[in-house]
Amino acid sequence: MAVRVFGWRQPFRANAVPDHLPRGDGRRGVVFVHGFCCNRGFWTPWLSALRREGRAFVAVNLEPPFGSIDRYVDTIEAAVQCVRGATGQAPMLVCHSMGGLAARAWLREHGRSGAVHRIVTLGTPHAGTWLARFGRSTNGREMRIGGEWLQRMAEDTESVRRVPFTCWYSNCDNIVFPTPTATLPGADNRPVHGLAHVEMAFDTRVMRETLALLDLDQGPRCTPAPRRIT
Repeated sequence: MAVRVFGWRQPFRANAVPDHLPRGDGRRGVVFVHGFCCNRGFWTPWLSALRREGRAFVAVNLEPPFGSIDRYVDTIEAAVQCVRGATGQAPMLVCHSMGGLAARAWLREHGRSGAVHRIVTLGTPHAGTWLARFGRSTNGREMRIGGEWLQRMAEDTESVRRVPFTCWYSNCDNIVFPTPTATLPGADNRPVHGLAHVEMAFDTRVMRETLALLDLDQGPRCTPAPRRIT
């Protein structure tokens, strides 16, 4: 799966499925936010599925690729406004890995009440990841466990109460670990077993249950996060 994503979809097929903004459809749309060292091509299977359904979506490119996560906020805001303008409804954000942190940074700055329907994160290092200790880019350093950027994010408890969160995490994530770092207190934390970091994003169950949330009016159940490992 990783070879297909990084060796084909992202370098050669990033725009194979363009953003889709049908007017007057009225159904809720999606904003897709990729992770570290990725682009919108990461989401191609998701985009194809929504295109077949005629759903509105925008998949962003986060730039600069090695800049601060805070610099991605305006890109997400523009995408949210595009989808909302096309559908008349607050969109759902679906975010992989670092993209979930970018969504939280956006929520802190632009997340007015009702701005988005919910935020779904797939393998997002909400509390950092052990591997980030080797990061040398700005956004890589910002994902270090116990780092200053994540500490500031953790202190902002108000913004995450505005929107329901669903956080998918895996016991075999080879990028974001220890396992509990991919969860959020009070969120709908959903475990998957035996799936690697990239593989998780294309699991049939993860895709099906995530897209089902588009038509869910009430907030999801709150599932306790596993015990944090320090």
